[in-house]
This record gives sequence, structure tokens and C-alpha cells, in this order.
Amino acid sequence: MKLTSLSIEEGSRMPAVYSYPGGNRSPELSWQDPPEGTRSFAVTCFDPDAPTGSGWWHWCVLDLPADLRTLPEGISSEALEALGAVTLRNDFGEAEYGGAEPPAGDGMHRYVFTVWALPEEKLGLTVESNCPTAGFLLHAKALGKAALTATYVTD
Repeated sequence: MKLTSLSIEEGSRMPAVYSYPGGNRSPELSWQDPPEGTRSFAVTCFDPDAPTGSGWWHWCVLDLPADLRTLPEGISSEALEALGAVTLRNDFGEAEYGGAEPPAGDGMHRYVFTVWALPEEKLGLTVESNCPTAGFLLHAKALGKAALTATYVTD
């Protein structure tokens, strides 16, 4: 699998529009070449550098249709729900994309966007589930995955 974006570049700083205070828009994401047997996708965004001891979940979307290959920039939770997807509450407590927002003075953080290919149409989690539980299941069940890592630092 391969994950690309018209909005962000691997290893590069994200534009402020994808940060929490700067616009809070999700970037465009596109993927190709899913493994045989893929019946759904999930998309996550995780900051492993957050000073929590366990990282920070910015986005967790499950149950995306198997024929989907792109998410447009700024897609809403309502639009994802119309596709049959479930958006879990991020670590900001919101069931939507939560942009980059490293603490001032904490330096550069990485934001790992990952698309996961899954062997079932529904992962079986609801909006009340949490992203760490989804992360566990995604790692356990994925047929394949592809990631794109962007960075951000609060000036």
C-alpha cells in the first residue's frame, strides 16, 4: 500500500491550516494498492511525541468502504458518517479531526497519518469506543497499512 497527500509532504512541516488553532482542517489523503481481501479501511493520525507518556490521538476513522481511495481536505464527521464510517473521539474529546497543537516550547512533533486495510467491513467499535482500543485492534487485524509523517512545531 502507498499513502500520499496533496496537502502534506513526508517529513515536512504541515501548513498551519492543519493545526488545531490554525484552521483544524484535515489534510487530503489518498491511497493505492490495498492488499487482496481488503473489505474496509481505517484512517488514523497519532502524535508519538506528545508529552503524555502514551502519545496523542488526533483522528481515528473506522469502517471506510473498501472502494474508497481518498479523503478530501477538510472532510467533516457528517460526511464520513454518510460513507458508513465511525469517527471516534480524539484526545481533545471530539469525534472529528483534531489538528496539530504541540505545547509551546515542546519542540517539533511528528504526526503520523496511517491508512489501514482491514479484512472485515466493520471493526465493531462505536463512537463511544476510544482510539487506543481501535489502535490495538488495527495493529492486530490489519492486512496492510501505509503511513505518511508530517511535522509541526508551535512558534
